[in-house]
Amino acid sequence: MTTPIPYSVLDLAPIAQGSDAGQAMRNALDLAQHAERLGYRRFWLAEHHNMPGIASAATAVLIGYVANGTRTIRVGSGGVMLPNHSPLVVAEQFGTLASLYPGRIDLGLGRAPGTDQATARALRRQLSQDTADTFPQDVEELQAYFDDVRPGQRLRAVPGAGLKVPLWLLGSSLFSAQLSAAMGLPFAFASHFAPGFMRQAVDLYRRTFRPSAQLERPYVMLGLNVFAAPTDAEARRLFSSLQQQFLALVRGTPGQLRAPVDDIEALWTESEADHIRRSLACSVVGNPDTVRAGMQHFVDELRPDELMLTGQIFDHAARLRSFEIAADAARALTPVG
Repeated sequence: MTTPIPYSVLDLAPIAQGSDAGQAMRNALDLAQHAERLGYRRFWLAEHHNMPGIASAATAVLIGYVANGTRTIRVGSGGVMLPNHSPLVVAEQFGTLASLYPGRIDLGLGRAPGTDQATARALRRQLSQDTADTFPQDVEELQAYFDDVRPGQRLRAVPGAGLKVPLWLLGSSLFSAQLSAAMGLPFAFASHFAPGFMRQAVDLYRRTFRPSAQLERPYVMLGLNVFAAPTDAEARRLFSSLQQQFLALVRGTPGQLRAPVDDIEALWTESEADHIRRSLACSVVGNPDTVRAGMQHFVDELRPDELMLTGQIFDHAARLRSFEIAADAARALTPVG
């Protein structure tokens, strides 16, 4: 008997136009509770800063809020941008979460700042050119804080030491794939917004993976945008909110999540459309049958060990319905051996 493919949720706690961050966070909890009932394995939140449309900047705080309002679903970061933080502080934060919600906390780590350079300086006070170069050492340091305390060890994370909080490396490049493989960690690729190196990265990770105390075999999670609705036309309309969000980023005018439109083609130039289509190439948009077929094709092509589904939808009720349709489709998927 084949094992079903686990399916999970990535949420940015999107702030819709006319709403606010508090409502976005309450919606995130409601979505997590909905996902828990639907059999999703994880609910991850992503760190972004100085973004008017994203309410998950204080990622560890929001993870605690969501974990407190759920019972069984794993809750974690997709991810915490490690260059913004001291590894010790991250260990203490996630050690606290793991102590409060044992067996349910994941720590996904990213190498990018998750923001612009000015905001990165404000976060870190000092911004060196070699921040990314120290990422492997920072991951090792963080990992050590979660290990058992060694005799004579003077610096420890309290809470955190001995909890062995599972680490994931996130990325959209070959660097992240290579590092995940070398450290024997599970790898989550950001194919939902940067699919350019997806195939090469997954292949590199699987070919060069070295077993570790945390993981014996390579484990790949791939991001996939899913916009599902009763009809293809309605789903395409829901998708236009994310397309508008990317258009705003391309134009350097990020803002809150916009209401869907009937004709997205009227809003962008041909070059903008080409760029956004490439960025969002890993998207499945349509009615239940279309979504199931699209997800099956994605699984057949790339053989992920787990799917991380995301969908920034303006109307919360439509968003809940989309993730319900996606869960039905995920349960029906045929894994690839």
